[in-house]
Amino acid sequence: MKRAVHARLRVTLIFALTLAPGVACAHGLIASGKTMSSFGWAYEPWVVALMALSMAAYATGYLRLRNRASPRSRSTRVRATHLLAFVGGWVALALALFSPLDTLSAALFSAHMVQHESMMLIAAPLLVTGRPLGVWMWALPQGVRSGVGRCVRANAFSYCWRGVTAPLTAWLLHAAALWGWHMPAMFQAALLHPWVHSLQHASFLLTALLFWWTVAGEGARRQTDGHAMLSLFTTMVHTGALGALITLAPGLWYPLYVEPCSALGVDPLNDQQLGGLIMWVPAAAAYLIGGLAIAARWLTHRSAPALATGQAAIVPRDGSP
Repeated sequence: MKRAVHARLRVTLIFALTLAPGVACAHGLIASGKTMSSFGWAYEPWVVALMALSMAAYATGYLRLRNRASPRSRSTRVRATHLLAFVGGWVALALALFSPLDTLSAALFSAHMVQHESMMLIAAPLLVTGRPLGVWMWALPQGVRSGVGRCVRANAFSYCWRGVTAPLTAWLLHAAALWGWHMPAMFQAALLHPWVHSLQHASFLLTALLFWWTVAGEGARRQTDGHAMLSLFTTMVHTGALGALITLAPGLWYPLYVEPCSALGVDPLNDQQLGGLIMWVPAAAAYLIGGLAIAARWLTHRSAPALATGQAAIVPRDGSP
């Protein structure tokens, strides 16, 4: 159990570390210049409240679970790795939503892409690896926790949850969110209307959480490594295709960026190409390397029984040479 959890955590960290250099590079390119001083930290009160509540609930649930376990318990050590993953994902999400990157995304498409990829490829897999649902349950009072548990175990809820978190369903929802919101009319509506922008971010994050739930979270137990690799490689293909379409487009997909880009001295088409490259190269590479990591884990698990069988065949049962 511990080995499997650590293996999933290593796969998740590979995604984050793979995307991070590309994000940093792109952020450095778009954040250079004296005009960047006008972009500061932004705080939506309701988003801050939700983020604070999620962290407080996780900390409360984690402490209650830890107090119930033996100091030498394996489950306690595993939950420590979950805590680190959740905190890392929470910090990544907070930086994407509150840092100057958020205000800059209204002026530069490339900054918007950095923000979205940070949410979907860094924050989401780390949050899922932290297994927050079970920990949040323990933050509730005992009576409420029992009631929620009964509702969760009900057949209707269980059926709906299994349907939404099925690998194919999660894959389709995530793909639909990516392609749908990057259509010019939808993307520009998000730029014009704050509530549409909030809906865009929520759909990106929620569908990414569902997707990673089937790859690195609790949902990964319901599928084989082969299914996880297929999900990752096919997502790499279609996100790479979308990034290529944006990068190689002869004209602007999102004319609303013309005025703010010009005010910053940035060519709008070059900015669009940079944004497409962020989705095409580092983001697709994250899916690719993650899929290769799962493939390596799968081969290791397959070779271990074969090696043990071979050794047993070589050594006689009576131990004689």
